[in-house]
Amino acid sequence: MAKPENLLTSISASGILTVSVNRPTKMNALNIETLRELEQCFQEAAQNEHIRAILVTGAGEKAFVAGADIVEIATLTSHNSRGFVERGQAVFRLIEESRKPVVAAVNGFALGGGCELAMACHLRVGSDKAVFGLPEVSLGITPGYGGTQRLAQIVGKGKALEIMMTGDFVKAEEAYRISLLNMLVPVEQLLPRCYELLDRILSRAPVAVAMVLRAVDAFYTHPAGFATEVDGFVTCCETTDFLEGTTAFLEKRKPSFTGAMPTAGA
Repeated sequence: MAKPENLLTSISASGILTVSVNRPTKMNALNIETLRELEQCFQEAAQNEHIRAILVTGAGEKAFVAGADIVEIATLTSHNSRGFVERGQAVFRLIEESRKPVVAAVNGFALGGGCELAMACHLRVGSDKAVFGLPEVSLGITPGYGGTQRLAQIVGKGKALEIMMTGDFVKAEEAYRISLLNMLVPVEQLLPRCYELLDRILSRAPVAVAMVLRAVDAFYTHPAGFATEVDGFVTCCETTDFLEGTTAFLEKRKPSFTGAMPTAGA
């Protein structure tokens, strides 16, 4: 793999590939290039017999991934938004479909696309500094990288709806209580506990672990749900609320939403 610009990678003696999203000036926000690099990384990891598991985290102490890049999101229209979210869904589906165990080490903000990235991983370990959220409604859009599907699967329908409709942040202790986190540890123990967890999994029969991942994934795969998420995202990108929400975010002010639906044929 050519050295990525936005990822830091290393492989442990036991075969654990550590992938750190590294965009410190953007709080590790996911842009199109970072998604491409993640895709390439997981494709190559699947074919590399020396890689037995993957640990995903964010560089630095403040953020796992603070979201998708709002500058890119603000450029979306009804014409290009469908491809944008379908692309993100495909990359996260690749992660979710990995037959090698994938753990997210959440060391700070995991918001929007960052929360969706963490949920695409098989397990999530968070530090006491972790903060989750799907605040897309504050921008006039919906989660688009599978968040509407995976959050409900992980925490249940009612709690997922509350989190997504309010856009409120979920701190580490609450995330653990509702099972968004599998483990909650002090920040200085985050990576060691993740490696310990993965090494424990790797001590089990590899084919059996892969078949567990495959079988559980088969139960939770609902293509129509992901397609409905795409349709909803595209509809939102046709509204004035989307323009207002993204503009307000970039201007660091409170948005004023009207709720006007797009005009048919517009």
